[in-house]
Amino acid sequence: MLENTPIGTTKGPGETPHEYVFVAADPEQLVKYGEFVYYETTVEGTPREILGRVSARVPLRLYPDTFLADPTVPPQEVADLLGYEHEPHELFEITVTILGYYDPVMGFVNPRVPPPSGTPIMIAADGMLSDVLCKLGRGELGGIHIGSLLSRSRDAVPIVLDARGFTSTHLAIIASTGSGKSYLAGVVLEELMQANNRAAVLVIDPHAEYDTLRDMQGHEAFGADGYAPEVKIVRPDDIHVRVSSLELADLRYLLPNLSERMHFLLGQAYGRVKREHGDKWNRGTLKVEIRKGLRGETVTDPEADGDEDPTVGALIWRVSQVLEQSSIFDDNRNLPLTSLLRPGQCTVLQLNEIPDREQQIIVATLLRRINQARMDTVRGRTSPDDEDHIAYPAFVLIEEAHNYAPANADLVTTGILKQILSEGRKFGVSVGLISQRPGKLDSDVLSQCMTQCIMRIVNPIDQARVAESVESVGRDLLAELTALSKGQVIVAGASVNTPVMVQVRQRLTRHGADDLNAPEEWSKYFSEDALFQRERDNARPPDSAPRSSDPFERLFN
Repeated sequence: MLENTPIGTTKGPGETPHEYVFVAADPEQLVKYGEFVYYETTVEGTPREILGRVSARVPLRLYPDTFLADPTVPPQEVADLLGYEHEPHELFEITVTILGYYDPVMGFVNPRVPPPSGTPIMIAADGMLSDVLCKLGRGELGGIHIGSLLSRSRDAVPIVLDARGFTSTHLAIIASTGSGKSYLAGVVLEELMQANNRAAVLVIDPHAEYDTLRDMQGHEAFGADGYAPEVKIVRPDDIHVRVSSLELADLRYLLPNLSERMHFLLGQAYGRVKREHGDKWNRGTLKVEIRKGLRGETVTDPEADGDEDPTVGALIWRVSQVLEQSSIFDDNRNLPLTSLLRPGQCTVLQLNEIPDREQQIIVATLLRRINQARMDTVRGRTSPDDEDHIAYPAFVLIEEAHNYAPANADLVTTGILKQILSEGRKFGVSVGLISQRPGKLDSDVLSQCMTQCIMRIVNPIDQARVAESVESVGRDLLAELTALSKGQVIVAGASVNTPVMVQVRQRLTRHGADDLNAPEEWSKYFSEDALFQRERDNARPPDSAPRSSDPFERLFN
């Protein structure tokens, strides 16, 4: 990389006030899309290096067509034979988006005036970019090292996110299927559990992909000064929601297609159990209050038969089917927040094998409880002995976020997510959203995530949703979305000083979301070990007819 050596000369201003163009031969192809260049000037009497990012590259002059006619003869040789060996044959007009000079307090300050014609343009040195692109360095408190600058050699310019940015104003990881979003999320979680961060993290894992994070326990890269991270896996059989933590909207969501009369009866009954029992009501008391119906008579047996309104009986039956047939809902047990959230602990809540509606209720009740616990703790309403006392900030990472805040529906999870996204920073509750379909994600939810990690997106609807919801990413970088390869990501927002394109680093733990290799599995079926195992399992009695020697015939006989 040429440092402090001019690679081109300014031609003039660009199409917008914050752009300029310069002309360069670029025989070594150093000036790539997204590359950083700078020029030197004086701002208010102080010498400054004005950084910019390459956003377009248009050829001004290429080899003549006659030089390219014979594919066996390089055009350079034709040019040399004609006496043009000392003249550059290819010239490019390169557009640069001005970022400005970096001020530690103000960030990037745009001088508001493009460089004059004839100003030399230099490639920014690795050291300069390491100092100004990121707010923190590797290993610093709050530093999240996710990879290196894409336009440079691997590890030449480390990219380190500032965890304070996304743990106060939230994080979004957006990508098409197979682009590496879960892999990137694993990298972020590894960094959050490093000794310099020791975060309290809860992962909502609908597909059981994050249990490989247990590799962090005992891993030499994560221990320091007696610290070692803990990874807790909560499996579906261990998940319980105390029915008294359900709100009326939760019950109505669990009981779809109720008639208007059923809705009214359920609302009346829920209001009475809350007034009479507070947070101590259970399934039995709810059914008793439903059985009272509109008349409000005294009933002590929730299962009593008798001459009753058939609508009441039908509603009680539906409540019983949902709240008593599920292993999730319980009169007494709840997931204790103090065991789920603890500094230095990553808790993975596996929701696979749980129906979608119950998944959404689990997430809604947990988010409400976490948010309320932090509000009560910050305001001094709870003591350390209380069940829901959380004396530290919490970060909740949600996979398949479009299933919890969809664009065209209002689920029980949507409201609490919007509340946390708008108010959570005051109480230390932050959210990370991961989605492969931003077009299906609520635009208000996405727009409130102030740190964005955007990977390859091909679907035009998803591209449009990102463009309208993410303000901090320039149109030149958004144009790169379809060209990104697996493991490459555009990072923008509160956790970096300026948008950057990053090559994600290699994970320290195993990746748990790899696609199944179907051809390999099919091939294994015909291996000698598999044939032997099946023969042993299906062995015939000694007096039966002998098997064929053909292994393929033995498979089906």
